[in-house]
Amino acid sequence: MTPRSYSDAGVDVSGGDRFATFISRLPSKSISPTIGAFAGGIPLPTERYRNPVLLGATDGVGTKLLVARRLGDYSTIGIDLVAMCVNDLAVCGADPLFFLDYIACGKLDQPKLEQIIGGVVRGCELADCTLAGGETAEMPDMYGADDIDLAGFATGVAEADHQLPQSDSIKAGDVILGLSSTGVHSNGFSLARKALFEADDAVWRELLTPTRIYVRELAKVRCCIKAAAHVTGGGLEGNLTRVVPENLQARLTWDWPIPEIFAVIERSGSIPQQEMRAVFNMGIGIAVVVAEETAGKIPDLIGEPVIHLGEVVDG
Repeated sequence: MTPRSYSDAGVDVSGGDRFATFISRLPSKSISPTIGAFAGGIPLPTERYRNPVLLGATDGVGTKLLVARRLGDYSTIGIDLVAMCVNDLAVCGADPLFFLDYIACGKLDQPKLEQIIGGVVRGCELADCTLAGGETAEMPDMYGADDIDLAGFATGVAEADHQLPQSDSIKAGDVILGLSSTGVHSNGFSLARKALFEADDAVWRELLTPTRIYVRELAKVRCCIKAAAHVTGGGLEGNLTRVVPENLQARLTWDWPIPEIFAVIERSGSIPQQEMRAVFNMGIGIAVVVAEETAGKIPDLIGEPVIHLGEVVDG
């Protein structure tokens, strides 16, 4: 039968309106009062910067969404979405200003969407940025009824002459330090899910631990570091390559304590160690490059222990 209305075609316009209203009424200072308008905006904090430059980042959470679906728990996946974007801004020396989300699904599921957006709002709170708007697209012929995908977009501001990396200043002998991850974060799930297919829900719930947000920690040390890398796809070595000059290389010790979840993935999937290191963060969410004489100050500035990962050497 040919549909004669949008709802007959599978699109619930009133459900979308209810969800938008739900977001606008959430009790958080991180939600823009312009939510629901054609565009969202916030004041530019020009008084805090001499020569500001805007930076943008976009990312998703990949197939970690399938872990959430298996457990029926979407309450933290929104934190992951924010984290993946704002951490990319932070390693470039930027303060996140605002965040936009895009949710695509086959059928609007209000409780699921409310869990997701609750996590997005919490992520914005942890990142000290504003949820300025978003889009929820119900596309019944593109996605199955239980399918969902997420994308995030973050904009931040940095001092033009304090952006990271300062790759020209990196030299052999510089120290590489790490900030611990909260687990697998949001990369490598296509491999992790298959390796752990027969694992119990306790292991899968550990996979769902949200990605750590490092905005505040990096803001405390960006004045005295030369570079920072968000350890995502490609692992530690792959992401350090993005900030260390071609004539140099990162020599890692690989002797720090690695969280048990990575050992479980490695054993369960019989995954070679080198592949593990190339895919997963192995317990390190952020790596920073600092001068040797500065390295000892970093733990006090951040307010937590850091992990000695290695050093920069001639390539």
